[in-house]
Amino acid sequence: MTRINDVLVELTPEVLLKAYACGIFPMAESADDPGLFWIEPEVRGVIPLDGFVVPERLARTVRADVFEVRIDTAFDAVLDGCAAPAPGRMKTWINDRIRSLYGGLHEIGHCHSVEVWRDDRLVGGLYGVRLGSAFFGESMFHTERDASKVALVHLVARLRRGDFRLLDTQFVTDHLRRFGAVETPRRDYHRLLDDALVPEADFFAWPKDRRVSGAEALAALSEPSAAG
Repeated sequence: MTRINDVLVELTPEVLLKAYACGIFPMAESADDPGLFWIEPEVRGVIPLDGFVVPERLARTVRADVFEVRIDTAFDAVLDGCAAPAPGRMKTWINDRIRSLYGGLHEIGHCHSVEVWRDDRLVGGLYGVRLGSAFFGESMFHTERDASKVALVHLVARLRRGDFRLLDTQFVTDHLRRFGAVETPRRDYHRLLDDALVPEADFFAWPKDRRVSGAEALAALSEPSAAG
C-alpha cells in the first residue's frame, strides 16, 4: 500500500499510470529502501520534440550505425544497467518495487526499452513510460561511449514518427540541456501534459522488430512533428 494525496491505495501498474496522468511519479531513496515517495517538481524537464538538438559529432556516430538499436528485447537488462553504479552515480533509486511496477507496465504495453547493442552485447539504453501521446523518460545507461546518446536520438526519432507530443525528462541536467531540454514551470507542464494525454500516438509506427538505421532516425528528426 502507498499513500497518494493522503489516500492509502494499493500501488499497481494501472494506478501508476493514473499518477503519471496527474503529473506525479515515484522514486525510492535507494535500491535498498523498500519504500517509495511521490514527486511533482515545481519545474519539470521537457525535451521539445520539434526542438531536439543532435550535436554534429553524435550525428556522425548515429549515421555510421556503429551500434544496433533494438526495441523491447531486453527490458529487464536495461533496468539492470540503469540500476548499476556508474561514474558520478554510485547509488540508484531503482529498488525492487520500482522493478516490479515498471516490469508490470512493460507487460501491459505501457513501458518500453530502447536498447543499444554492439556485437550482440547490450552496451547502453533507456526506458520510459508511454501514455497517450506522452513519453516519460525514466533512466538511461551506457557502458560504451555515446551508447545512451544514440538511444536518445532513436527514441526521439521514433516519437516524432509516431506523432507523440511530449517527452518528459523529469529533471534537466547539463547533459540533457545539450539536446534541447528545457525547464518548464508546473502550470505550463500540466498544460502540455493535458494536451498529450488525449490523442493516442503510435510507438510502433516503426514496427518493433524493424531495424531502423541511423540515417532513417536522423531523417525522421527533420520531418514535421505533431508537437510543432
